[in-house]
Amino acid sequence: MKKLILHIPHSSTEIPLFDGYLSSQEKINQEIIKLTDWYTDDMFDSDQDDKIIAPFSRIFCDVERFSDDELEVMAKSGMGVLYEKFDNGESLRTVTPKLRELILENYYWKHHNRLNDAVKKHLDEIGTCLILDCHSFPSTPLTRALVQNPDTPDFNIGTDSFHTPSEYIEASKDFFESKGYSLGVDTPYTGSIVPMEHYQKDPRVHSIMLEVNRRMYLNETTKEKSEGYQKTKEIVQDYIKLLKSL
Repeated sequence: MKKLILHIPHSSTEIPLFDGYLSSQEKINQEIIKLTDWYTDDMFDSDQDDKIIAPFSRIFCDVERFSDDELEVMAKSGMGVLYEKFDNGESLRTVTPKLRELILENYYWKHHNRLNDAVKKHLDEIGTCLILDCHSFPSTPLTRALVQNPDTPDFNIGTDSFHTPSEYIEASKDFFESKGYSLGVDTPYTGSIVPMEHYQKDPRVHSIMLEVNRRMYLNETTKEKSEGYQKTKEIVQDYIKLLKSL
């Protein structure tokens, strides 16, 4: 059974550097509560696989975004790699060129280098690798979400036409249908992370994203685990086992 790379980018609530922030600590904390992928570091945990976990909040630096705002669709909304807007459109932070360079060099690229090193290790050892991009999403779409359909699925897989083999997509469909859950394929979220060194270049690098609807496991008001947490974690763990068997 193969080993996965579990990429967990949005589970942290830490902001290591407050330079540039314009808002009150209370409003920043509320945005962290709103945007954090709560408990994904536990839900996707596996001692048998390699885990790459971002140790800082996405509202400090979103490692899932392209570093170049010209390539990042969310940059138009002020939520590129370094968020400058709240989800509601209000100003969150001013990012000077100097601050941008500092954060990218010391946080963004260090994280991506860790991911890239893990990919290289897998390629060297077994000739291929599979990244599982691990996320959750709110039951009601965020204000700036690209898809605003309120009828959200229980789970969502994100794919890449180059890096996600069709067998992973079909196996995912069969898996969640057999468990009695609804599954969105590239809706409401699409894509899955691949290091830029390999992106659209190396077919040995496979990637698929799993998004878990927070209504499945979370009290979305208090951010406490709900009664459904353990069952949802079991489903996620079974899905990890499925991917390792393919």
